[in-house]
Amino acid sequence: MEKTYNPQDIEESLYDFWEKNGYFKPSNDLTKPSFCIMMPPPNITGNLHMGHAFQQTIMDILIRYHRMQGKNTLWQVGTDHAGIATQVLVERHIYLTENKNKKDYHRNDFVEKIWSWKNKYNVIVTKQMRRLGNSVDWDREKFTLDPDICHAVKEAFIIFYKDNLIYQKKRLVHWDSKLETVISDLEVEHRLIKSKKWFIRYPIFFNQKKNNHQIKYLTVSTTRPETLLGDTALAVNPKDENYNQFIGQFVICPLVNRIIPIVADKYADLTKGTGCVKITPAHDFNDYKVGLRHQLPMINIFTFDGKIKKNFDIYNYKGQISDIHSSLVPSKFQNLDIISARIKVIKEIEKIGLLEKVEECDILTPHSDRSGVIIQPMLTNQWYLKTSKLANLAISVVKEKKINFIPPQYETMYLSWMNNIEDWCISRQLWWGHRIPVWYDCKKNIYVGHNESEIRKNYNISNDIKLTQDEDVLDTWFSSGLWTFSTLGWPKKTKFLKIFHSTDVLVSGFDIIFFWIARMIMLTMYLVKDNFGISQIPFKNVYITGLIRDEEGQKMSKSKGNVIDPLDMIDGITLNNLIKKRTNNLLRPQLSRKIKERTIKQFPNGISPTGTDALRFTFCALASNTRDIKWDMSRLKGYRNFCNKLWNASRFVLINTKNHHFFSFKINDNMLFINKWILIEFNKVVKLYRNSLDSYRFDVSANILYDFTWNTFCDWYLEFVKLIIKFGSSQDVYYTKNILVDILEQLLKLLHPIIPFITETIWQRIKKIKNIKEKTIMLQPFPKYNHLFFNEKILSDMSWIKKIIISLRNIRAEMNISTKTLLSLFLKNVSFDQEKIIQENFLLLKNIVHLDKIEVVSKKYKEPLLSIKKIIDGVEILIPIFNIIDKKIELKRLNKEIKNITLKIVSVKEKILNKDFLRHAPQNIIIKEQEKLKNLNQIYSKLSSQIKIFNNFLNKNNSSREKI
Repeated sequence: MEKTYNPQDIEESLYDFWEKNGYFKPSNDLTKPSFCIMMPPPNITGNLHMGHAFQQTIMDILIRYHRMQGKNTLWQVGTDHAGIATQVLVERHIYLTENKNKKDYHRNDFVEKIWSWKNKYNVIVTKQMRRLGNSVDWDREKFTLDPDICHAVKEAFIIFYKDNLIYQKKRLVHWDSKLETVISDLEVEHRLIKSKKWFIRYPIFFNQKKNNHQIKYLTVSTTRPETLLGDTALAVNPKDENYNQFIGQFVICPLVNRIIPIVADKYADLTKGTGCVKITPAHDFNDYKVGLRHQLPMINIFTFDGKIKKNFDIYNYKGQISDIHSSLVPSKFQNLDIISARIKVIKEIEKIGLLEKVEECDILTPHSDRSGVIIQPMLTNQWYLKTSKLANLAISVVKEKKINFIPPQYETMYLSWMNNIEDWCISRQLWWGHRIPVWYDCKKNIYVGHNESEIRKNYNISNDIKLTQDEDVLDTWFSSGLWTFSTLGWPKKTKFLKIFHSTDVLVSGFDIIFFWIARMIMLTMYLVKDNFGISQIPFKNVYITGLIRDEEGQKMSKSKGNVIDPLDMIDGITLNNLIKKRTNNLLRPQLSRKIKERTIKQFPNGISPTGTDALRFTFCALASNTRDIKWDMSRLKGYRNFCNKLWNASRFVLINTKNHHFFSFKINDNMLFINKWILIEFNKVVKLYRNSLDSYRFDVSANILYDFTWNTFCDWYLEFVKLIIKFGSSQDVYYTKNILVDILEQLLKLLHPIIPFITETIWQRIKKIKNIKEKTIMLQPFPKYNHLFFNEKILSDMSWIKKIIISLRNIRAEMNISTKTLLSLFLKNVSFDQEKIIQENFLLLKNIVHLDKIEVVSKKYKEPLLSIKKIIDGVEILIPIFNIIDKKIELKRLNKEIKNITLKIVSVKEKILNKDFLRHAPQNIIIKEQEKLKNLNQIYSKLSSQIKIFNNFLNKNNSSREKI
């Protein structure tokens, strides 16, 4: 094995070896239990980000863990066509390269452009997955627009439609005027922006009752004055004594002179605004509800690209075309964009004396998280799925624990949303995606089927009747909602569907519980039934990961300049290339200087390569149950050091067992105490580690293996082994090497799910010593806990020995005593068993802490002059130091050291007590300073106790001389 661990030399070639040999495929052994994970399909829109890498690492750990348990394991891989996101990117690309937009192409030609783009960029995504070590079955790779997936999507739509669960209706939706499509309310981002509130007077048209105050106007306040062009009523609260006298009367809508009623509705809040509310049912969600309650007309004033129409679209409350009002739009407003229309409306209102006042205000404004534009509520014809009809079953399976959320707090979030679910708008006005399988004849009759020829056959429609397919596509989440079973062959009853559905666990983020997880449960349970007609669940467990944030807790985003590409940590990147990457294609180029400064400060020397295994171990160690996870580059470096430590330890084992003939063994009384201890300790680790993986505590599992590998195996056991090889009998050396090889091989198997590359590389060498014939560690049996293989006394005795060794090492460090200077160790109050342990490990103890003698003494033993005394588990240990050190020189050194420590304590105290520092410094910096003070105080305490020992001795010595 190479002297230096270099992941770049091993990782890609190893992955090729695994993939070419088919080790990622299911075993198809039906006598074994199955285990299946569906990878949430990443978008084909670009590189995998930290969230993808994090979640895919967690999935691969689970897959490798269960595969090594002998299960018939499938990790289904695929990518998502990502309707809106992909179309936006391709449109931007076409504009930059050809100065054209979507409308310059025929639909089929534009879709072909996207397919070309997909074929280019999909490879990038799958290559990144390979670099991460994902052990997915590549032969079963799916894309959400593959022919078989398309067939499944159409079949699902047809079933829902025939069962009256899909319908078409004109309703108010969130409209993106840049993309010219409806978007989900889950894709709306609310931002607080500075704006104005305009107070506009609406002249009263008719007054049936005597008006004592001679009120001629009702005033409303609005932040969207342009929408008054679509007003169809004013609302007042029936309890409002100022205005309830006007209920049933009418006002004139300014600028369009439309006579509209004054209605009574509790939506008008007595404590907000003027108490009167303008009602625009076609362009406000609350107004839409008021409009339905009062059967008000709905007037659409906007075009799909966000301009004022030339003629209003007028509908009754049922969404049917109406002529109740004039459709004429004043020419001065026609074709104006929304902001220009707002300015023009206010100017005209002011001109006719109906603007009462203007106030500055901050308002929450809905923006599209896809395009960034302000969302306009728009009255459009869309397709809907009656999710309210599907929700009950999806709620019950979670309540009955047939589906478990991990951590459990996300169950509450899921149930809260499901209990208030609204019908799902499943249509989108895009060209890229699953086109809705609906055709119309010239009379607008609806026909649903897989294709036109099937429809003509099923509905007996002749070829001379023209059929036109619906222009819209399905929401991307509709096809994703079928992912757990469409990828396994549904609607066909395939072998894979029977074996692997329901799947075992879904690994996902909390941000798509509603987008995807809830919808998958609903769709699966309606469409997929077992042989007894009972609804199947898509997965048994849902493991929700936290969101990876930067080191300051900020969300990683291009605009913040804090994004880190996982591959840049694996392969490394120079500072210049990192700056280029972070500042390239910024939507706001003015941010590039700030991003450059931040990057130089954070990574002055770029990012050093760490390899995939170190990155994976870091992800695993950070996978706690918290909602937000701060990324920590120092921990990544630490786990790179961990891999290095494992490599060097394995080289030691391989070098020292080169010609060793391995044999199987059982723990027995003739074994050295140290060997019995490591076997029992490892068995305990197997139990703790498996329990942590089984309960999805990946952070705990990483810490367990880190501690055992670094501390127990490398820092303790290997140090003992070196002494046994050097001083032990030939039989002890032989048996120790045997156990050494076995522990390392078993440890590699425990580590393999987390760090697959380095463990496979080392295992390929160790298997030769153990005479293992199989070709890969991936398919080796995972270590099992042996409940008979436990001895609390051995663990307790070893703990005592370690405490003695640590104590002696600390004394050397604190007293600055070289290891070349041998110490004497005297032990008092030693039990029979403890003395036996000392005798059994006499040579090891003597050599590991550099002693010239170890002696068990009686309680009457007179302590040597100037001894250091410690009590460990009731045993008193004495180390004479009288003849070892120069007392005056040591006291001088200690006084100098304590002076320096005192100065540091004063400095840190001043900072911590400074009110400005506490007010302005980040919390993590304050905590760091507090920890520093705590550590300095501990050092001060130790130094003080040492100075006291020397002063006492020197004072005694001086007084003895004076007496003489």
